[in-house]
Amino acid sequence: MLILTSVLTTGALTLTACGSRDEGGSGDNGDGDATTTITIGVDAPLSGENSATGLGIQYGVQIAVDDANAKKVVPGVKFQIKALDDKAQPATGQQNATALVGDSKVVGVVGPLNSGVAQSMQQVFASANLVQISPSNTNPELTQGKDWQSGTKKRPYTTYFRTATTDALQGGFAADYAFKGMKKKRVFVVDDKQTYGAGLAKIFREQFEELGGKVGGTDSINTGDKDFGALVTKIKAAKADLVYYGGQYDESQLITKQLKEAGVKIPLFGGDGMFSPTYIETAGGASEGDVVTSVGVPVDTLPAAKTFIETYKSKGYKGTYGTYGGYSYDAANAIINAVKTIKEGNDGKLPGGKELRAKVVEEVGKSNFEGITGKVSFDEYGDTANKQLTVYQVKSGKWEAVKTGTYNG
Repeated sequence: MLILTSVLTTGALTLTACGSRDEGGSGDNGDGDATTTITIGVDAPLSGENSATGLGIQYGVQIAVDDANAKKVVPGVKFQIKALDDKAQPATGQQNATALVGDSKVVGVVGPLNSGVAQSMQQVFASANLVQISPSNTNPELTQGKDWQSGTKKRPYTTYFRTATTDALQGGFAADYAFKGMKKKRVFVVDDKQTYGAGLAKIFREQFEELGGKVGGTDSINTGDKDFGALVTKIKAAKADLVYYGGQYDESQLITKQLKEAGVKIPLFGGDGMFSPTYIETAGGASEGDVVTSVGVPVDTLPAAKTFIETYKSKGYKGTYGTYGGYSYDAANAIINAVKTIKEGNDGKLPGGKELRAKVVEEVGKSNFEGITGKVSFDEYGDTANKQLTVYQVKSGKWEAVKTGTYNG
């Protein structure tokens, strides 16, 4: 409660400016206009668990900002990023949100990676009317409210958007592929008790049973666990032909390894939280045949993403661009394009303080452009209009796309 009170107080701060006019006579952009510096905040796990995908988010935004500055997408405006490490912890994410809200240069934020962290940040950003676009959150409640499964959808925060599709589609897409594509009939379902993992596992289980599949058992683990001996014993006794896991790669890469070492030679199937080269590097040969779903189509196959990938590799950036890097690039460009539209519609001048942040929220909601991952636009809940999903399987030590499509229920 103490934290929440502090957050709301900070979020209600009156901002005197968004963006800052560079001083000292060196802010001329070469066009005769002074340069205004605007910040796009980034929040993601940049160290520890989940950091491989978190760093992909940070550098996806960095490339978008560098491109915008090089091309002078918004004349007279220089963009920069402010990246904060949430360590995949909701409390840290909330503190970061408070810090970003209190920085008058910040006009929008890309992130976080984890849905549970997003839940702790949404109200903070909403209180300051600061736009937030996640490239990776998939829990449906974030945009459609807690009663979405009953058909009663209500958008909780108008400042929240995402470029990744939801688990309502990802869970169903995975269940359909497991039952019809892999011909699996009996599954053991595990989750990590987190907002993303538990939610995705629940949707998968319900959809798998609706298709006619059987659930031979369920269990939950804790994030950070290393020894899954007891879980392996339960899975072995359940005589399942597939394990479905809702959670991140940090734990699942150890689960599959310990399963195979115990002689349980069945594939592990998970969501986008498992989709990382780190999963294969850690699990080694035990990961062969394992399966995941992830948002969108494979970024390596998208012609529009070719330059982005070349830049990411040439810069030697850490982390992985393949999971959310492209979606982060597009999210940052939604904010950059909003600033461009606002300036062009205001006689070449940017409004300041609360007015600029409010207008950025409004313009992001109207986004309609071709990004490197496809069309970028949002529905009335702030969800992406891009509903594409892909199934990947570990083949010869690499993730290989085996099916791309959409899920219509």
